[in-house]
Amino acid sequence: MIRLAHLKRRMGQYAALWVGGFLLSGAAILCGLWFADLMTAVDMVLPVLMAAVGLGLGAGVVASLLSGETPGTKLVVLLLALLLALPLLWAPVSAAVAIAFFADRSIEYSQAYAAFQIGVSRVLFPISETIGDGDLFGWMWTAFQWVSSLVGFVSALANVWPLIRRLLGPERAAEV
Repeated sequence: MIRLAHLKRRMGQYAALWVGGFLLSGAAILCGLWFADLMTAVDMVLPVLMAAVGLGLGAGVVASLLSGETPGTKLVVLLLALLLALPLLWAPVSAAVAIAFFADRSIEYSQAYAAFQIGVSRVLFPISETIGDGDLFGWMWTAFQWVSSLVGFVSALANVWPLIRRLLGPERAAEV
């Protein structure tokens, strides 16, 4: 038996971690611009924030595995963590990409971004080779970026929407 309440709580924590990683990374990079060049700031911030996000994800998984949840629930939490690890790590990177875009700088000059892209390519390239030819990798990298951003945005929106509804007030009853 799988407890959906536990999975919902973990997904909410995942969304908070994604948004926190994105916002904290962006804020830290922007603050770093007072002291260093953009790529230097990115190279200092990304490894720390990606490690923090990874540790946060790992802590949630370990907490679930040590909890009194059912084995099925624990297995689903583990599978979701494996599936969502790369999109979660993309959160701080996407903040750096966005800042570099608005600063009209190429993010590819960042060593941390290059290392992240190489790490992801080690995962995605064998998959693209198995499915098709090597040209598929460029498409998979672009798809990874968009899907990871979309997963983070949707998970954040799903958890923020109830708060927004409460701020807007109760819905008016339809008059008959």
